[in-house]
Amino acid sequence: MQRHSLFTAMSLGLFAGAASTTALAEMSPLEQQLKDLEEFQVIAHRGASGHAPESTMAAFEMAHEWNVDYLELDAQLSSDGEVVVFHDDTIDRTSDGEGAINDYTLEELKALDTGTWFNEANPDSASDDFAGAQMLTLDELFEHFGHDARYYIETKSPQLNPGLEEALVEKLEEHDMIENGRVLVQSFEQDSLLKVQELNDDVPLIQLVWYYPSEEDNSKLVEWTDVTPGPSEITDEDFQAVADYAVGIGTNYIYDGRQVIDADFISQAQENGLPVHVYTINETEEMERLMDMGANGLFTNYPDRLLELVD
Repeated sequence: MQRHSLFTAMSLGLFAGAASTTALAEMSPLEQQLKDLEEFQVIAHRGASGHAPESTMAAFEMAHEWNVDYLELDAQLSSDGEVVVFHDDTIDRTSDGEGAINDYTLEELKALDTGTWFNEANPDSASDDFAGAQMLTLDELFEHFGHDARYYIETKSPQLNPGLEEALVEKLEEHDMIENGRVLVQSFEQDSLLKVQELNDDVPLIQLVWYYPSEEDNSKLVEWTDVTPGPSEITDEDFQAVADYAVGIGTNYIYDGRQVIDADFISQAQENGLPVHVYTINETEEMERLMDMGANGLFTNYPDRLLELVD
């Protein structure tokens, strides 16, 4: 199945009889997931990471209890090849250890405290329950929430995690996440997404982009990995090139106080079959502005704030 073609057809209303009860009843879980991307998505960035230590069970449980659409997380590999849920390339910021995450075995990573730092940095949100929180494996997250949640997983720093795509797809297949419409895989690295597609072309992919001013010309915006031109130069063909393998695009909204995308960017992406998810939006005013601009979803550390606007 070509995911991008399916989504585009659905979004343009080209499926004959799609509105009928019979057709809807026959929709597979994966097709339903893609259909749901037409609606607004609340994406809990590393869980409810504004209220609990990021990427810990406490943060994911909080977001899940609030009934978010997706639990967002980063996948990396331990030195012994286990898929762990952690954002940074080094463990210094959010644990009591130091050094590159890939230099540690799972057993060594499990011995770290990934919660106390949050209590020290956020005394108003501190909890004794956070102290001593362990780094999660992807298996543990899947076993805890199962098919009651949807997961928005980034292949983090693929160049530092050789074999990550193979290990991730293996876990997705083992836990029946793909055919049950439970997962999106995101990355800034196009090659990483294409590798996932080669391994299992039913995995819905999200191309992440990051726009910022060019060092040569501050008035011109460029994209971090050159996967697209800057927003002022992007064409339908550029969006269609992404839609050839991805079902959506994830983008920043602000760079160093400067707005980098607008409503025209969002609508042009949508016209080319790509819903737009914007990261990482924590203030209510910006949430409202982006919803008014037509964004299809927002990544946020404070999903409770966003849910108040959606409900």
